[in-house]
Amino acid sequence: MLSDVWDGMSGSYMGKNWVDCEFICKVHEVDNIPSVLYFAKLYERLIMNHRAEQADNKRKAEERKAKAGGGKNYTHSTHG
Repeated sequence: MLSDVWDGMSGSYMGKNWVDCEFICKVHEVDNIPSVLYFAKLYERLIMNHRAEQADNKRKAEERKAKAGGGKNYTHSTHG
């Protein structure tokens, strides 16, 4: 239920917005808030690691493509 926070310049995932956490816990009448927060932060860490790994793999794939000459080569005919 917490919203995601994204970096505006790079588009990187920054984590969850924890501002509304207390309100959500009260609405759902959560008794053991520290345990809920522990597991929520644990889950957030897993998601952040997964997204960082995906971004790293994408960056490496783009580097390999650029290194292998995967870009388009344009030639122009000088003969009319």
